[in-house]
Amino acid sequence: MKKQYLDSGRIVGTHGIKGEVRIEPWADSPAFLAAFKTLYLDERGETKLKVRSRPHKNITLCKIEGVDTVEDAERLRGRIVYIDRNDVRLEEGVHFVQDLLGLEARDLDTGEVYGKLTDVLRTGANDVYEITRDGKKYLVPVIDEVVREINTEEGYVLLTPMKGIFDDAD
Repeated sequence: MKKQYLDSGRIVGTHGIKGEVRIEPWADSPAFLAAFKTLYLDERGETKLKVRSRPHKNITLCKIEGVDTVEDAERLRGRIVYIDRNDVRLEEGVHFVQDLLGLEARDLDTGEVYGKLTDVLRTGANDVYEITRDGKKYLVPVIDEVVREINTEEGYVLLTPMKGIFDDAD
């Protein structure tokens, strides 16, 4: 089951004297997180925050309604902020990282199970999936020739791996 509220960043400090906070975004960019008008302080969506945000370098600066002093803002340091997945429209073929984690990685042709998708690494040119099997980690480039299908509903990703990725010859 997909989580409704997704952890999207951490409050890492204050900004200025009027209660703004600095958020380290766990999204594609600070601008992505800055687009939200509502954030949450818990994964059940019970603590709702009305916000005005803007990207600033590699962080998101955020003014939270009711947080008007540096002292108020400082009390939030270290807290995780969440977004509601219903507030986002993802483009076709784009997925939340949290929905990818745990997917079973299978061979497109043979059905062989390579392991579970345990991390998504950002490398610049393309993402890289970390697939873990029996404690061993394999790195798979996220390119069309290798990642053939992603099905988060049924819990798998189909691969046509490049030679050598899953060859365990030591």
